[in-house]
Amino acid sequence: MANRIRTKRLRAKRQRQVKLRKLRAKFASTVSETEKQKILEKVGRIAPWLTAKEFTAPLVNTPSKTS
Repeated sequence: MANRIRTKRLRAKRQRQVKLRKLRAKFASTVSETEKQKILEKVGRIAPWLTAKEFTAPLVNTPSKTS
């Protein structure tokens, strides 16, 4: 029984990570402030414990691929 619960939670976590990855990519490519605000609202629904600063931190820390 406990294994089934753990499996469900792990699956939900993986799915959440995939959604956040897609939203980060969309956030990085978006220019409009209103669209960015909508994305941040969506992030708040998916992961309420995640702040806007924490959400955008991986975007700032990743090295750019300009070469």
